[in-house]
Formats: sequence, C-alpha cells, structure tokens
Amino acid sequence: MNPQEFLERVRSLSGEALPALSGASSRVSLEEARVRYLGTKGAVGELSKQMGKLDKAFRPEAGKALNALREAAASAHAEALSRLSAEPEAGQAVDVTLPGRRVPLGHTHLISRTSREICSIFERMGLTVTEGPEVETDYYNFEALNFPKDHPSRDMQQTLFLEDGLLLRTHTSCVQIRTMERTRPPVWIVVPGKTYRRDDDLTHSPMFNQVEGLVVDKGITMADLKGMLAEFAREFFSRSAKIRLRPSFFPFTEPSAEVDVACVSCGGKGCRICKGTGWLEVLGCGMVDPALYSYVGYDPDEVSGFAFGIGVDRMAMLKYRLDNIGRFYSGDTRSMRQFPG
Repeated sequence: MNPQEFLERVRSLSGEALPALSGASSRVSLEEARVRYLGTKGAVGELSKQMGKLDKAFRPEAGKALNALREAAASAHAEALSRLSAEPEAGQAVDVTLPGRRVPLGHTHLISRTSREICSIFERMGLTVTEGPEVETDYYNFEALNFPKDHPSRDMQQTLFLEDGLLLRTHTSCVQIRTMERTRPPVWIVVPGKTYRRDDDLTHSPMFNQVEGLVVDKGITMADLKGMLAEFAREFFSRSAKIRLRPSFFPFTEPSAEVDVACVSCGGKGCRICKGTGWLEVLGCGMVDPALYSYVGYDPDEVSGFAFGIGVDRMAMLKYRLDNIGRFYSGDTRSMRQFPG
C-alpha cells in the first residue's frame, strides 16, 4: 500500500466510523459500531497493521493521521454512550399509569419500644430520664455502690473487664452515683441503657437493657417505693396487675426486695410460664443504703431514698410472650414483624 492509498483509506474510514458511532440509536447498535471500528480486530486496528508496509519516511505522517482517526472515533463513542445512558431503552419507558410500588417501612424494635414505654410511665410520675457511660470504672460500678472487694460480681465470670482498670458496666446503677455527685437533693431520675455480664442462655444475654430508678428526697419511705412500683405494673401490664415484695439483698440498698407480678399468662392461678407459683419475678429494689450517701456528700439524717432496677429484655419477653431472649438479637425480622408499631 502506497502512502496515497493509506491516507485515502484513513479518510474513507473516518467517513464511515464517525457517523456510525455518533449516530447510534441504541446502546446495542453503538456497541456493534465500536467493535466494528475500534475493537481488537476492528477496521482501525487492521489499518494500523499496514503501517509496517509503508516507507519509513512516510510512517510519521501516516501514524499522525491514524491516531487522529482513533481519537475522534473514541470521542464520538463516549459522547454517544453518555447520550444513550440518559435515555430509557426501548420498551423500558416509565408507564405513569402503573400504581406505585409500596416501600416497606420498618418499626421500632421491641426492646427500644419497651424501654421507652417504661421510661414514659415513670416520667409521668415525676422522674427525669438520665443516661451515663457504658464503659465504667471500678469505683462507679462497684466501690461507690457499696460492693465489698470479694463480692462475686467482681469476678471475671460475671464482669467483662477491659484494659486500664475499665469494665463494661454490669448495671445502670453507676448513674446513681454520677448523678448524686453533681446534683443536690431532691433527685428523681430514671436511667435506661445497655449493660453487660457474662451470661448466655434462654433468658440471659451477655448484653441486655436495664432501666434504673432513683428517688432521693426528704421523707421517702418503703411505702412510696411500693406504691410507685404497683402503679408501674398497672400501667405496663394491665390495671388489674398485682405485685408482691420478697426480702432480698443488694449491696447498695437496705432493706432490699425482689418484686414479683401476678403471672401475666394465668392471672396468678399457676401455669407453665410461672412454674405453678402464680408469680413472675420482674425487678429488684430497696431503700438506698445510707453508706452510699458518704460517697456523694448527702446527709442521711436529712434525706432518704429508694432505687429499683428493671430488666427491659425480661419485661418485653413477658409482655409479648416470647420464650427466648435470642429472638431480640438474632437478626431474623420475622420475630419483630409480629409486633408492628
């Protein structure tokens, strides 16, 4: 091929390729034109193979013409592709007469819903929602709450310890001390939040949720505590709900009690859920031990108070009749879709 024939072939190919690429009416026809002219075995590539047969003196001029053709074809392809990408393919235009597709909406998780409901009930009784850190020190989690050094809760089997003397809080009671440190009486707070212990079975999880309550004021008695918890049970379960208090022990309350509610399944008659007793344990409580006041500068002769701790996960299991705490955290949305709201 002589130089004149080569340049004529470049001009002819340019007249074919550029209109074919820029005028493509669909992405399919554009791709066919790209393969035909710019593909590995396309016309431009085949023409470049003829460069070796040209006279060496003419090769620079021929290469310049061929590169100009290749660049112009690539530019035409890019512009056509951009144009066609912005247009719907044939047969894919939007039919505005079709009904819209309903977007599935989520809803609040049962644990969050139960925690908010519990807090809302106590807010109506005058308590204020307060929060605190989940990573705590031994001082706030144990020492200032009157836990002796040899208490089992300090053992590695129960508490999840971190580095530098830190730990994951085992209860939200830590916020009692933090709040009383910065607040003078009266103190009326309710504290929701996550807590952590080394437990894992059908009714326990290494991470669980609590709602802690603390009331410190003048003239607070055990009767005030029982009255508040009885009203809470009636608000949370039903107006006919009944509670009872059983003596217990907690390092930070004296006297201390476990609170049972009449079985929500059998109404106190006895069934499989309550193991025939007619009662279900729901929370722990008691009068604040005066020893705690020494850590926060309160005068036990001037004020008294009570505290209680509610396991949110357990309350949700009882209210919504779930038999395995793992259903809350399994990621299987079928469990939660049963309780929309």
